[in-house]
Amino acid sequence: MTTSIELPLWLVLAGGVLAAWALLDRLLLPSARWWVRSRASRVLAEVQQRLKIQPRPFQQIRRQALIDRLVFDDKVQAAAKAFAEERQMPREIALDQAQRYAREIVPAFNAFVYFRVGYWLGKRLSQALYRVRIGYTDDAGLEAIPETATVVFVMNHRSNMDYIIASYLAAERAVLSYAVGEWARVLGLQQLIRAMGAYFVRRNSRDPLYRRVLERYIAMATEAGVTQAVYPEGGLTRDGALREPRFGVLDYMLRGWRHDGERDLVFVPLGLNYDRVLEDRTQLLAGDTLAPRPGLVRALATTLRFAGSQLVLLLRGRWHRFGYACVNFGTPVSVREWSRARGTVFEQLEGPQRHEEVAALGRHLMQQVGLLVPVLPVPLVASVMLARPDLACSELEIKAGVGALVGQLEAGGARIYLPRSDWDYAVTAGLRMLVTRRLVDDEGGLYRIRSAELPLLRYYANSIAHLPRRPAA
Repeated sequence: MTTSIELPLWLVLAGGVLAAWALLDRLLLPSARWWVRSRASRVLAEVQQRLKIQPRPFQQIRRQALIDRLVFDDKVQAAAKAFAEERQMPREIALDQAQRYAREIVPAFNAFVYFRVGYWLGKRLSQALYRVRIGYTDDAGLEAIPETATVVFVMNHRSNMDYIIASYLAAERAVLSYAVGEWARVLGLQQLIRAMGAYFVRRNSRDPLYRRVLERYIAMATEAGVTQAVYPEGGLTRDGALREPRFGVLDYMLRGWRHDGERDLVFVPLGLNYDRVLEDRTQLLAGDTLAPRPGLVRALATTLRFAGSQLVLLLRGRWHRFGYACVNFGTPVSVREWSRARGTVFEQLEGPQRHEEVAALGRHLMQQVGLLVPVLPVPLVASVMLARPDLACSELEIKAGVGALVGQLEAGGARIYLPRSDWDYAVTAGLRMLVTRRLVDDEGGLYRIRSAELPLLRYYANSIAHLPRRPAA
């Protein structure tokens, strides 16, 4: 005999959700993890044959194991104890807070995601938006870096595209681990960034427990030889010029290095520049304390309007890439040799003396980065036109001014990228970019700066304003 049983709809739905969750948790997710790990192992075996700087075993440790190792580090434990005593709370609560910080910071590097997804996206996006070029490379210096050394790329920070372009161009040499700000902690994006080996950093955090957890992670990664990339400026430039550097992360790296250890710590200066920075107007607005701040809706509308205008140009066949993006790789700086030359042992220094020595090294690195910033067509044309901002200039006058400026920069040792080895083309390309963006008006063959766009032209001229200029021979 059969009987029917009636169940409430909500109970059926709840049972279905639980069954689906059990299927996902017990069958689909483990299968997906196994597939990704197997693919990652294959990719890792493949890239190890061509990478100059190999991924370290530290990067292949399970994320939870790294989190546990970080939380139970002696210095983190001591910091948690002091944190609990200062706030009169149980030590277990402080340890839970330390674990939350560790989960926030520690990446989950996956070779498959880095080389098959991240590299592909980075390459496609970079080449779609810019004519990406490597201008100068100290190949001999880079080849001389010991395979066991911990390598850190030190660079200026002009755009969020820096992460993408630098990783794409360095992918034939090393896997880069970045410090990424809180802006990227968005569901979906943060998982991708962690899988790319990046770790999240809270800018300007004054929480001593957080700072200790972050310090110990960076020190551990440095000690293990993980290749990293760092922006001493701490954030995007607001006016186009190099920002005053901060050396907290640099200090953390030095705490993970020993002058008598097996690994040297080698910093590679890297300079980037663009003919067009996607965030230029946003950064100018952020640097103007008197300007009204647009709300979220207005900012989103502006972004959509920009995307729409670019799409219309693309459909009409009139869209052009945003000029050149260029990267220069400089001469590596060995901390072991630097310390030997100055008679400094960083691990023996504390307080003001350590701060002074770290700052001296940091200033030297940033000076090298500044000298490596590429000179591109748009900054050159902007610099020449700003010399006479109220006057209209012919293209011939602009080319003559660019020629004189280039001579001064070359005499000062600047790294100038010349597109197609043709100065006429370079100036024409830079001028065309400014006219297309309506920063400069074409008045029948004479070019005049729009007065409202003077700050934006200064933004691009400032990218090379720090470079030394000497009378041309």
